Amino acid sequence: MKVLKKPETITLYSRGMCGWCIEAKEWLEKKGWPYTLKDVGRDLEARKRASDLSGQTLVPVIEIDGQVLGDFDTGQLEDFLTKHGYLA
Repeated sequence: MKVLKKPETITLYSRGMCGWCIEAKEWLEKKGWPYTLKDVGRDLEARKRASDLSGQTLVPVIEIDGQVLGDFDTGQLEDFLTKHGYLA
């Protein structure tokens, strides 16, 4: 996949032992895209924010430049980024 543009801000809401969350972190790091990590297992405000953004209690939830994707795997993340003009 070709990078068309890099996101300005990325916030990843996750839990420590969540496999999909770990894959999302690894994917972002492989791309070299910096992100802010919010652990919803330890941070009640982050848990509420992730739930408010996604309408659910599942993680991961990612917010990229104001666009939100909840409860996803890396294939869905790539589709999301393509849809919003970050990847081709």
